Amino acid sequence: MNSGANAWSSAGWHMRLPLLVLWGAILLSPTDAPAQQLQPLPPANPAAPPAIAPAGGAPAELMQKPSARPPKKTFLQIFFSGGPVGIANMLVLIGLSLTAVYLVFDNILRIRRKDLVPEEISRELRKLVEQGRLAEATQLCKANPCFLTAIVQQALTEADGDWPEIEKAMEDATAEQAAKLFRWIEYLSVIGNLAPMVGLLGTVTGMLLAFKEVAETEGKAGAAALADGIYQALVTTVYGLVIAIPALGFFAMFRSWIDELIAEAAYAGLHILAPLKQRQRGTQAPPIAPAPPAPPAPPRAAGGR
Repeated sequence: MNSGANAWSSAGWHMRLPLLVLWGAILLSPTDAPAQQLQPLPPANPAAPPAIAPAGGAPAELMQKPSARPPKKTFLQIFFSGGPVGIANMLVLIGLSLTAVYLVFDNILRIRRKDLVPEEISRELRKLVEQGRLAEATQLCKANPCFLTAIVQQALTEADGDWPEIEKAMEDATAEQAAKLFRWIEYLSVIGNLAPMVGLLGTVTGMLLAFKEVAETEGKAGAAALADGIYQALVTTVYGLVIAIPALGFFAMFRSWIDELIAEAAYAGLHILAPLKQRQRGTQAPPIAPAPPAPPAPPRAAGGR
């Protein structure tokens, strides 16, 4: 009996050992592992390789059908997506940009030292004024209109007067010519201040339309639709800033050029008219000195009559 029991007991352990190993493997395995992996769907194209199931157990359909992104919009699509108000704002911005480009190139060609303060004409005018040929100097100024000749011609009209009158006439002409130059570049300053405001107007109207759509759908419009409307609205502000920044930069540069040329023209005008000032000083009569007192009469001799 004892030998039979030992034999049965030995056979029982041999039977239980595989069960114990299987139970230990189950206990040591991760608890969040899925009990059964999903089989991938067969590919639609037989020649294509089979899809590989993701390690996290996600369905293979998500791997086969990635989320489609909306196509990028072109400039014309963005241009016409804002409706009548957006199109009107964009047309105004395009008009401002073309005007700014024209003004920049025009001022680059207009504000030049050789055109406003020509050195050859300055030397000829100086020579004529030194020789007293004021009529010829006036004709030379009329034949070559520029910043320098304008102030010299105005000063020569007062050549018969005193030097303060000549200097005052030259100062008035300088201020008038400077105002003409500054008036032409002021348009760039206007465009630089107006373009961002027009762009901001387009942005505000676009955002109003976007939120109006959300209100009409009773909040059913998703964040993507709202973001798309705001994106289209902000485009006008970007275009306005792109126009304004270069316009204001060129305005500051042209103003600096004009200030420098005005100083040079005023100095050249004083140099040309300096002989008139010297001539007036030389022709002035010296002040009459008071007559000296009469000498005292000599004393009479003693005993004389």
